Amino acid sequence: MKIITNMKKHQYIVLALAAVTLAGCNFFDSESPSAMDAATVYANENSTEQVIAGVYEQFGQDKSYRNRLACGYQGMNTDVEHGTKNSGQAEWNIYAMTPTSGDLSTANGKDPWGYLNSAIERCNNIIEGIEQYGDTSSVKMRYLLGEAYFLRSFCYLEMVKLWGDVPPRFVSISKDPEGMNMKKSDRVDVLKQIRIDFKKAAELMPWSNDCPGTAAKTTCRPSKAAALALLARVDLMYAGKGVRPDSWQSGPVFLVEDAALRAELNTEVMWACAQIMNAAGEAAKLQANYEDIFKKICADETNYYNSEVIWEIPFADGSRGQVLQYNCTKMDKAVGGLKNNEGGSSNSSIGIVPTLYYDFEANDVRRDVTMARYIWVYDDGSEFNSSDREKVRNAFPGVDVDNHEKFLYQKRSMIDSWYGNKYRVEWMSRNRTGNDDGINFPIIRYADVLLMAAEASIGGIGGDMPTNTYGIDGAACLNQVRSRAHASNIALTMANIQEERKLEFTGEYIRKYDLMRWGILKETLLNAHERLNQMNLHQGEFAELQDTIYYHYKYVGDELSFSTGIKGFVIDSVYGLNKGELGQPPYTLTGGLKGSLYSSESSGRALASDNYMLFDREFPDRLNGRQYWPIFSVNVGQSNGALWNDYDYVSAGE
Repeated sequence: MKIITNMKKHQYIVLALAAVTLAGCNFFDSESPSAMDAATVYANENSTEQVIAGVYEQFGQDKSYRNRLACGYQGMNTDVEHGTKNSGQAEWNIYAMTPTSGDLSTANGKDPWGYLNSAIERCNNIIEGIEQYGDTSSVKMRYLLGEAYFLRSFCYLEMVKLWGDVPPRFVSISKDPEGMNMKKSDRVDVLKQIRIDFKKAAELMPWSNDCPGTAAKTTCRPSKAAALALLARVDLMYAGKGVRPDSWQSGPVFLVEDAALRAELNTEVMWACAQIMNAAGEAAKLQANYEDIFKKICADETNYYNSEVIWEIPFADGSRGQVLQYNCTKMDKAVGGLKNNEGGSSNSSIGIVPTLYYDFEANDVRRDVTMARYIWVYDDGSEFNSSDREKVRNAFPGVDVDNHEKFLYQKRSMIDSWYGNKYRVEWMSRNRTGNDDGINFPIIRYADVLLMAAEASIGGIGGDMPTNTYGIDGAACLNQVRSRAHASNIALTMANIQEERKLEFTGEYIRKYDLMRWGILKETLLNAHERLNQMNLHQGEFAELQDTIYYHYKYVGDELSFSTGIKGFVIDSVYGLNKGELGQPPYTLTGGLKGSLYSSESSGRALASDNYMLFDREFPDRLNGRQYWPIFSVNVGQSNGALWNDYDYVSAGE
């Protein structure tokens, strides 16, 4: 594999097939380093870096992060996010997965389980090769060894997050062939080791400014801060709760029964976060403007000190990676109309649970960045028939409807069709020409460091108080994040931290795993379902809502259009959406429109229980028994009895 430099400066490129490969068809059939003259490979910094590029290559494969793990197939559903595939009822969204889920497994094992295991095995070979043959007195070789430890630990953290208990393979198959049939083990065995390894990676890798060569000052390669940040994430998971095979029917339990160890883990979180917060240049990473975080991601900003991102999975411009396609604001017939949108589809897999709108304070700038209450429509001159033309003339002044003039506009969405809004094609710095848009997938950013420090400072979900000798003020960390959002200061409590993480990270594949480690996924989803029922009926906290909204359009010229001359319009001055806005607006809407958010003649009530599913309500216990994914049948079948499925997958005969 060659490392290519293009618009994303100094970036590892996740491409199709690595020239230097460590895996074949089966992810354990890896070519031994000795077969490639390991002594030669790992004695040379450049060839070692090329082999490490082969680990990143696994992230860009079909059904890996390229179009699955970064694209709405994991992390759904929660109280604020829901998957929209298959009309919102895909089995991985509603906790009804099976070991044969077709969109996530294949007969040849090329699936998330296979790719993550393959990446881990490649890291095992690299670590062993560098430690045996590499010159670890070299700054660059030390960095590459740290990067290998980091990547292996990241992959294992992902596997625990997705499957729970997995085999702890920390030695290569070539060195220990018995590892081929290693049985899955208690996830604590993995968490213990990657806790050690993230600390080792943090010792080996410097801060981003001091990383060697093309790894310096880029969000696309890990640094000391990335290792410390993910160490904190591991510790909070380790000190938290989880569903276990022998207790899932009664709910989650603490992974660690020893309260003293949980306090030690919280102390380590504060230590890790304090190092990041106190390092030169790191604190400045918190962007002053919340919207800028995502504008910069979409515009390929990978300069570490211009971005809030601490580490992200990098993709090549237009050749691999469909992050924006699956996570962007919904578009309809927008190709050739919306800015930067020359080609490619809009799958928009993450919908926003509409109750979230009312959880933000009125002045919180995150609300409108997080959720889009519209879809983009490009009318190429053929959309409106004669009965609609008068309506269009009033709503879009200046558009020559009779002569089929092209124009671009935001079409309001029904209450059940609000989408994530953090990824927008109009924010890109280049034209999107196909489904593989090449936008990077952020794993962790600086705001998470602040909120993890705040959580650990009060002992996390168990209240196991840490030893705070690092000068961390948890309340200040919490309210620093809120201040950036223009939200008011609040008290430092676990409930407030849980709420704040919800508001800050909606749509970033974090919420579900937070709810799991806090042990409240099931109760939170049940409560979300009840809130949706109340919202649909305008009862309880939603009694001061109405079905009808009034709105009109603002002309924005061609600033959001793909080419000059295409007139653009955005929704402006909405009335009837906020609590207490009842009846008609107390002002005149010139050229205004009105419509129902909740009902349509074709489908009835948008939020009716039969139409809007966050989980399969016929089987509510699956909210415990299927929190984790099943190990896919193809992987179980290839394991010689080392792998099996637990939980509700067994009781359901699956």
